[in-house]
Amino acid sequence: MAYALLSVSDKTDLTSLAKSLVQHGYEIISSGGTARHLEAEEVEVTSVEQITGFPECLDGRVKTLHPRIHGGILHRRDNSEHCRIVDSLEMASIDVVVVNLYPFEEKAIKGQLTLEDAIEFIDIGGPTLIRSAAKNWEHVAVVTTPADYDLVTSELRANGEISRDTRRLLASKAFRHTGRYDSLISRTFQRLAEDDPLPPDHLLVALDCAQVLRYGENPHQKAAVYAFAGGTPDVVGAHQHHGKALSYNNLLDLDAAWALARSLPASGAVVVKHTNPCGAAYSADGLMAAYRRALACDPVSAFGGIAAFNGIVDESLASVLTEIFLEIVAAPGFTDGALEQLKTKKNLRVMEMPQTSEIAPIIPWMLRSIGGGVLVQELDTEVEDQETWTVVTERAPSEREEEGLRLMWEVCRHVKSNAIICGDSDGTSAIGAGQMSRVDAVQLCAMKAKLDLSGTVAASDAFFPFRDGVDELAKMGITAIIQPGGSIRDKEVVEACNEHGIAMVCTGHRHFRH
Repeated sequence: MAYALLSVSDKTDLTSLAKSLVQHGYEIISSGGTARHLEAEEVEVTSVEQITGFPECLDGRVKTLHPRIHGGILHRRDNSEHCRIVDSLEMASIDVVVVNLYPFEEKAIKGQLTLEDAIEFIDIGGPTLIRSAAKNWEHVAVVTTPADYDLVTSELRANGEISRDTRRLLASKAFRHTGRYDSLISRTFQRLAEDDPLPPDHLLVALDCAQVLRYGENPHQKAAVYAFAGGTPDVVGAHQHHGKALSYNNLLDLDAAWALARSLPASGAVVVKHTNPCGAAYSADGLMAAYRRALACDPVSAFGGIAAFNGIVDESLASVLTEIFLEIVAAPGFTDGALEQLKTKKNLRVMEMPQTSEIAPIIPWMLRSIGGGVLVQELDTEVEDQETWTVVTERAPSEREEEGLRLMWEVCRHVKSNAIICGDSDGTSAIGAGQMSRVDAVQLCAMKAKLDLSGTVAASDAFFPFRDGVDELAKMGITAIIQPGGSIRDKEVVEACNEHGIAMVCTGHRHFRH
C-alpha cells in the first residue's frame, strides 16, 4: 500500500489534492485539523495514531515525531536491508508528504506577539517531515505549497506517478521553505530576546520574489526584486495605480526619492534623477509651491526623473506634473481627480506609497552586495540632537540661516558623496553630487545653479579638507555653512569663513553616501 501523509495549516485546495491521490491508489494519513477537514469532505483518512500506536500529546506538540512515520519516509526503496526493516517493524511506506507549517509569520510577526506567545507558532514536526521527505527525494515527493498541487495531480493523471525531475524540484523548494521559516524565527528571537547587536555571528535573511523585472541596469542583465519576508511594507510594497511596469533603475530611483520625501517637513516635494536629488523643498503654501521650488533647482536634470511628495497629490498639482516628462510620481495618496489627470500620461508610473507601519522592519540594516559577500550597516536615519551642534565662527547664523542649514543638512544625507547642497529655508538652489573632490562638488553647484545663490546657505556631507571649498562658496554668495568638522585643517577652514563673514556650524556627524 502506498501512503500519502497530509498535514497542513493552509488548507487551500487540499480536498481536491487528497481525492486525486486516493484515485491513484494512495491511502491518506493525517491528524488533527487536517484530518477533520478531510473527513468533513468525505475523504477517508488513516490517523497518525493508527500508524504509530501512540497518542497525540502535549497539546499537539508531539504527533508525527515517531520512527514509524519517519522510517516510512526515509527508507531507501532500492536498499533491500532498508525495505526488510520497514517490513519487520510494520512501518507504512510514505511516498508523498504534503506539509505546510504553522503560520508563524502571520500570527507571531504580523500579530506582534511577545516571544512567549510567539513560540507557540513554531512548528517542529512539520519541518522535520519536510526535511525527511526532501532528503529522500529520490523516492518521496514533498509538497509545501498549494501552488504545486496542480503539478502533482497533472503528473499523476498523465503518468500515474510523480517524475524524478519533479521530485527533485519539489525537494529544492522544500528546503527553501524550511530555510525561510527558520530565518523568520531566528530574526524574531534576535529582535525580541536580544539587543539585536550588529553584527550577529550569522545573519539569516529570507527574501520573497515580489516581481521579475524586464532586465537589470542594462538590457543584458537579468533582474528581479525581492521583499523581506515578514517585513514592513515599504517601497517594494507600493501600489501602482498606472503606467508601465517598474524597472530595476526605476526602483532604485523610487527608493531614493521616497527616503528623502518622507524625511522632509510636511508639504515636502522631491525630484530625483539617477538616485540623486535634482531638488527638494517644502512650503507652508502646500505641495504645489514645494514642487515648483524643487523643480526650479535643476529643471534640466528633472526631465525623465521622479517626483515624490509626502502629502496627498490633488488635481491641480497633477495637472502641473503632466507638463514635463516624468518616469514616476510617488505620494502617500492621490485624489480621484489627480489620478484621472495623471492617467492621461500613458506610460507615467503612479505609485501610492505605504504609510509608516508600527511593525519593526524584519532587517533593520542596509545590506549591499560586494564580490564574495555582503556589507551590512545601520541605516543612516538617526535624528541628530541639534543642541550638540557647535558654532565655530565669529559670527553665528541668523534664525533664517539656521532654518536653511537644518534643511540642507537633511537633504545632504540623501546625496551621493562628495556632496555640496546650496539653498535656503524653503528648498535647494543647487546640488553638487558624486564628485571625486569636495571643491569639485562646490564648483558643480556654481555651474548647475539656475537660481541665484547669493544669500543662500550650504551643507557639506563631510569635512572640508582644505579652505578652497569655502573660498569658492564665498564667491557664490553663500552666507552660512554646515559641515561635520574633524579635518586636521579645521582651523584654516574656520579662518576662511571668518575672512568672508560666513557663519559655520559643525555637527560632529558625517553623511557619506556611496
